[in-house]
Amino acid sequence: MKEHPNYIPAFHFRQLTPWYDPMTRRLFPEEALKSALIAQAHIHPGQNVLDMGCGTGTLTLLIKHIHPNVSVYGLDVDPQVLGIARRKAEQAGETIVLQQGSATCLPYPDGSFDRVFASLMLHHLTQEDKRRALVEAFRVLKPGGELHVADFGKPHDPAMWLISLVVRWVEEVHDNILGLLPVFMTEAGFRAVKETACYHTVTGTLALYRACKPMRDDL
Repeated sequence: MKEHPNYIPAFHFRQLTPWYDPMTRRLFPEEALKSALIAQAHIHPGQNVLDMGCGTGTLTLLIKHIHPNVSVYGLDVDPQVLGIARRKAEQAGETIVLQQGSATCLPYPDGSFDRVFASLMLHHLTQEDKRRALVEAFRVLKPGGELHVADFGKPHDPAMWLISLVVRWVEEVHDNILGLLPVFMTEAGFRAVKETACYHTVTGTLALYRACKPMRDDL
C-alpha cells in the first residue's frame, strides 16, 4: 500500500483532532448535509457501502443507523481519527468495519461496493491524489454503483465568491472552488456526474455530488 506520512490531519493540526466533531457541527450544517447525502444515494438492504476517508465515523455510523441491513465500511489513513470512530461505534452499539488505509490505494477488490461516499475528505488531497482517489472509487464500485461526495464546491454567488478568495489557499481547496471535482470524476470514468445541492457556510460553498459507474454494456 502506498504510504502517506504527510497526509493532512483533521483541521490540519493533530492537536485539533479531538475538537473536530464539535467544531464541524458549528461550522457546517453537518446533520442536514450528511442526511441529504445519504438520502440521495437510495441505499438498498443487502448492499455494501464504503465511507472513503471516514474520519471520526459520523457519516459511517449515520449510514448504518439509517440502513441497518447494509454492510458499512469506513476507511481512513489517520489512526487518531479512526480511534475516535471506533469509540463512537462502541458507544452506539453499531457494527461497522473500520480500517486504516489510503483513499489513493483502496485495500478492496474490484467491484466490492454498491455505494462509495466521500464527505469533506477530497479537499485534504493534492490534485494528483484527488484524481487517484476517484479512480480507486471507480475501481471498487460495482457496475451501476454510485459515488456520493460532499465537499467544498464552486461559489454560486458574490458572498461565497468573496469567502473563497481566502479559503481557496487553505489545504488543497483550490481545485474544488474552481469547480474541478466533477471534471476529475468524469476523467475517472464516472457518468451522469451532477451537483445535487449546495450549502452556504461561513467557510464557503459546500456542494453535494452524485456520479455513476456505467453498467458493463455502457463502458
